[in-house]
Amino acid sequence: MNELVRRSIAVFARPFSVPGFDETLPAGEYDIETELCSPPDQLHPDAWKASVAVKLHSRASHPGLARTLTVSLADLDDALAKDKLTGKDLAEIFLEEMLADPMVRLVMEADGVSEMQLRHLYAGGQASRADKKARDAAPACKSSKENYPIQAAENEGMPTQGE
Repeated sequence: MNELVRRSIAVFARPFSVPGFDETLPAGEYDIETELCSPPDQLHPDAWKASVAVKLHSRASHPGLARTLTVSLADLDDALAKDKLTGKDLAEIFLEEMLADPMVRLVMEADGVSEMQLRHLYAGGQASRADKKARDAAPACKSSKENYPIQAAENEGMPTQGE
């Protein structure tokens, strides 16, 4: 049987708001329930739109009151994106997500690119003191003799200039 509802957690680092709800919600973790398809009793399944139920934190004035807010999936995604962007440059967010990807790390290692070099590139060439110290402490590049086996493997199967 297909699961009709997916449960997950949304984490907000800062207070946020969603359209149609006048209250600013505090930062923290929120339990989310997403309807994956229209309910079986829906009269017009084509008119159904994906929505999520956000379980709100209880108020200090009413600690036992459980509240749930139903918002569109797009509104929740917008709120999460704004939370990520607050105080950070878009390039910085992209860089952090890219560096968290294990495949990117493997390609960086294969190409001999360090995290510090990418951070320098995305900073627009303005290296911090820590980056400069790391660069000074980094070992020198391998000599061409040491790189020959790697270059030969990379060019394997490629036609030579004489062909």
